[in-house]
Amino acid sequence: MSLELEQPTFQEQFEAVIKTEDKLQIRDFLDDQNISDVAQLVDEFPDYESQIIANMSVHRAASVFKILDLSFQKRIIHELPANTTASLLNELPADDRTDFLEELPSNVVRELIKLLDPEERKITLSLLGYPENSIGRLMTPDYVYVYPYNTIEEVFTTIRKYGKDSETINVIYVINEKGELIDDIRIRDIILSPPDKKVTELIDERFIALHPEDDQETASEVFKMNNRVALPVVSKSNKLLGIVTIDDILWVASEEFSEDMQKMGGTAALEEPYLDVPLFKLYKKRIIWLIILFVGETLTIAAMSGFQKTLEQVLVLSTFIPLIISSGGNSGSQAATLIIQAMALGEISVKDWWQIARREIQSGLFMGITLGAIGFLIVFGGHHIFDLFGEHFIRIAFAIGIAIIGVVLWGTIMGSMLPLLLKRLGADPATSSTPFIATLVDVTGLLIYFGTAFLLLRGVLL
Repeated sequence: MSLELEQPTFQEQFEAVIKTEDKLQIRDFLDDQNISDVAQLVDEFPDYESQIIANMSVHRAASVFKILDLSFQKRIIHELPANTTASLLNELPADDRTDFLEELPSNVVRELIKLLDPEERKITLSLLGYPENSIGRLMTPDYVYVYPYNTIEEVFTTIRKYGKDSETINVIYVINEKGELIDDIRIRDIILSPPDKKVTELIDERFIALHPEDDQETASEVFKMNNRVALPVVSKSNKLLGIVTIDDILWVASEEFSEDMQKMGGTAALEEPYLDVPLFKLYKKRIIWLIILFVGETLTIAAMSGFQKTLEQVLVLSTFIPLIISSGGNSGSQAATLIIQAMALGEISVKDWWQIARREIQSGLFMGITLGAIGFLIVFGGHHIFDLFGEHFIRIAFAIGIAIIGVVLWGTIMGSMLPLLLKRLGADPATSSTPFIATLVDVTGLLIYFGTAFLLLRGVLL
């Protein structure tokens, strides 16, 4: 009877190889693995993270480095010898290198830029010169371009010569002698054309281009609407400066989504993974919003104090305060979330504010009437089943029901309009986070509630 021997796991193989301290054997092992698997090793064996990168071929090391979290990248660069760091940074694609450097302190960036080759240094400084969150920071100068007079056979020769160092060869760019963009041609159109056909015969001049100052979120919308894997970036004079690829745009979309979710939760955006953020930094990110919301809630105390006599005379009103303010806060948070998401997806813009307002007024009114009717029935049923609310229960029921309609309607309007207002003022709509909306509606909701109760109960209970 033969027993099958268990094969060592990938991690166990790595541990066995790394303990040999044989650099050639370690390199052969690492270079033979998938890039994602090596990145997983860096995550699982932080004590060996710099050794893993240092013992790989520089091209594969760069491929692993660019998909690591920023916290790992910082530690690895800090631990690597200067010559290895230089090789790694020079090998990184220009856009990935720029993305990494812009997250570092300026004094560190200055030292690292000194390690770059003259040409790479020039490219990096150029990209870093564009505004933060602009397309210029994402574009890469590594692309394949041809001229209108080239034949398809010459195009393939150019691809073979320069395609290896290009970010993508899915799209080939056509320029004139002045470097101006004429068109972009998909590789499939080139492959399906005969060798003697000229590029000019494939040109239709219906290309879509970005500008380096364009916002990264704007570019994300352009990619989505046009189903492209890469887009050219041109100057105001139509000179081809570089290209932006879909992988960078997907990264931007992921970063923006994470940032918006954090802001909507009532905290400043975190630039690092949660567990890597120092405790005091995490405290500073969260306490600012908590102080703002805390101070905002003191207005609720002021509103209740102004109606203290009303509460003393009709004590039952105080029992419905949580119900009233939560209804307004929830409806406002709902509306804010829907509007912020629709803006992020490009479904709406600030110019649609009146159409949005009409829809939200209608939906807020319908929701308010529904909840108001439930509130009315609670008072009505409470009186008949438990003998609550006294002889004037009908007036109280109407006061509660009408107040709920008003608060829900107001919360819906505030939640939908505030993100649009912030966008119009040039701020991030996600800043109108759900806690902020809820706090704002709490205060105004109490005013609506007590005002309604005062009008309907005056002369009877007040």
